[in-house]
Amino acid sequence: MSAAESPPNQRRLMEGSEAIAEAAIAAGCRFFSGYPMTPFTEVLECFAKRLPDEGGHCINSESEIEAIGQAWGAAATGARAATGSTGQGLSLMQESMSEITRAEIPIVIFNMARGQGDYFQATRGGGHGDYRHIVLAPESVGEATELTQLAFHLADQWRHPVVIYGDYLIAHTAEAVQIEKINFGPLPDKDWAVDGSLGGTGRSRNVNPIGMEKGSKGIDPNKFWQKLSDKEDRIQEAEQRFEVEQAEDAELLIVAFGTLARFARAAIRDLRADGLKVGLFRPISLWPFPAQALRDAASGCKRVAVLEQNAGQMIDDVQLSLLGSVPVVAIGGISTDAAGFGIGALLDSDRIAARARDAYAGKPVPRGVVS
Repeated sequence: MSAAESPPNQRRLMEGSEAIAEAAIAAGCRFFSGYPMTPFTEVLECFAKRLPDEGGHCINSESEIEAIGQAWGAAATGARAATGSTGQGLSLMQESMSEITRAEIPIVIFNMARGQGDYFQATRGGGHGDYRHIVLAPESVGEATELTQLAFHLADQWRHPVVIYGDYLIAHTAEAVQIEKINFGPLPDKDWAVDGSLGGTGRSRNVNPIGMEKGSKGIDPNKFWQKLSDKEDRIQEAEQRFEVEQAEDAELLIVAFGTLARFARAAIRDLRADGLKVGLFRPISLWPFPAQALRDAASGCKRVAVLEQNAGQMIDDVQLSLLGSVPVVAIGGISTDAAGFGIGALLDSDRIAARARDAYAGKPVPRGVVS
């Protein structure tokens, strides 16, 4: 039975790619563009299959550069639009992503990443200028459907791009989910949208990344950059999201994000069964990073262990958050399969537990490739 034929609000088994597309459609997304690249390809295929049924449009673009340009154009009209790729494809989109942010165009971007090596790309960006994106990292298909709908709301609320940082497991794991439209509250009118309704009258709208205003005789870059900086300060204050488990008595706090946090949770269960006081801190928003919440969770710990599937990226944000108040050690590492899709040896709760035991005992944890 297809999604279009299914009774509304029915819980059913869906692969993550399909569930994400269905959640985006429930949120009102009616335009999607992308270029196929595993593990993002199936997300594009699901949008291509479903959007025409909803009166929407999906374009299989010639490249990632065309894809984000098409999505940018659709979003500038006020439509809920999205694009995406893997980290490699998003590298090609960086110029547009920085321009979109400064033009204050709300758009959702899906990174179905090959592991967790794109953390710097997602949270720092590779484009030009002074900007950040809101970044949400789900740990499961069910959470991905909720965060996808939230992403469209936050994009409209702040007039700001939102990145969903998924991975191969999110895209290709099937879970039983129920997708219903979520009401996150009222949103401001899109009185900025370039929809053509006011063209030729002297009242036409102008959306651009350099601060040029209709009827102005010049541009004040300082005023424009400060306005955007002030908005990002407000986002940083308002949109921190996180999860804390068993930190009250923890001597070791594991910090992990995305699907790797699910393996960490299983490892912590086993460590607790052996009498070790270990807790979990999971940042759901990678930017804004929940720094104060992490400081609070780690305040009684002997050390903090950062578990990430890369050579060490999120550990920078953890160290910046704690500012030396608690020792920080890395228990993750480079870990992937031969195809580079991120299904590596670190995705094993027993292996994570063994590395956490060493960190708990104050022993050095091997750096480099996890095998």
